[in-house]
Amino acid sequence: MTLKISKPLSKILRAQKKFGRLVEASLHLKQKSRSTQRPRAAAPRAALMAVAEFGSNPGRLSMKLFVPPRVAANPALVVILHGCRQTPESLEDASGFSRLATERGFILLYPQQRDTNNTQRCFNWFRPSAVTRDRGEVMSIRQMIEHTCRNRGVDRSRVYIAGLSAGGALAAALLVSYPKLFAGVAIFAGMPYGAARDAVSAMRLMKSGSSRSPAEWGDFVRAVSPTQKIWPPISIWQGTGDRVVAPQNAEACVSQWLNVLKIEAATGRPQQKPWGTLTRWDGSSKTQISLYQLKHFGHGLPVSAARSNSSRAADPYVIDAGISGPKELMRIWGLKRLPV
Repeated sequence: MTLKISKPLSKILRAQKKFGRLVEASLHLKQKSRSTQRPRAAAPRAALMAVAEFGSNPGRLSMKLFVPPRVAANPALVVILHGCRQTPESLEDASGFSRLATERGFILLYPQQRDTNNTQRCFNWFRPSAVTRDRGEVMSIRQMIEHTCRNRGVDRSRVYIAGLSAGGALAAALLVSYPKLFAGVAIFAGMPYGAARDAVSAMRLMKSGSSRSPAEWGDFVRAVSPTQKIWPPISIWQGTGDRVVAPQNAEACVSQWLNVLKIEAATGRPQQKPWGTLTRWDGSSKTQISLYQLKHFGHGLPVSAARSNSSRAADPYVIDAGISGPKELMRIWGLKRLPV
């Protein structure tokens, strides 16, 4: 018996394959040949602990945890969502979040996508079934956070989340579904919430952006959390040279949250930096939205060039820049070093 795939489904499957090829091609535009010089020794790999039982796990994700040797009393929790074709280990080795966790005594949570859910290991931010509150992938991550808070004595008022690319888009979905859960959110090269509903539209919007108005973007958020008035600080990061996620998508993210928070776009305070432009918008008495626009920067997580290139070689999505995203998050989230 021959199984016939319907045209719409066939189109989506072809689009998903094209999506994967697009990501791979864009992030491997220039592969450096191996040098004859002796590579520097990589830093020891952090031991990420797999946690098997954390809830019903409707999104069928995996859970990885890093607990530093010395943990602060009532520690903070930082959740990191990887991008397509990454793993928690590859992102961790290149970014060094565990080193920051060790210095500051917070716990690090890495949800992981499975190949069986997405062949490119992208979180399925464009599928309504994956990002609807209390369903799919957002519910699985909510359960991971609850499990960690309950079993590790986490200060529930200090739970933070950051995501790269597809992980950034999923971080936005988690914020929309569970706004009271987070004390700070960072979206690196991500997408505004509600941008797409399938792989076809996701690929198109990643490349070209959308012409929706700020009110239309805001309506996506209000449809899920209509009564929410207080939102955590949000930082949005984008490279002007990104060929995977067009910079217009970062502008749409900013428009979405300015509209939700009823902040006038004209009140933004731009500052020129060696690496690009930082624009801040205030809400009540604090910086509510920050936009980091990195000039000539590609698609990835910006890190300090001081980190060993050998540790970064296995993950081309972590890129040298004039600013370290992980370190900047420590500053804006107020995660300070432990006393000696």
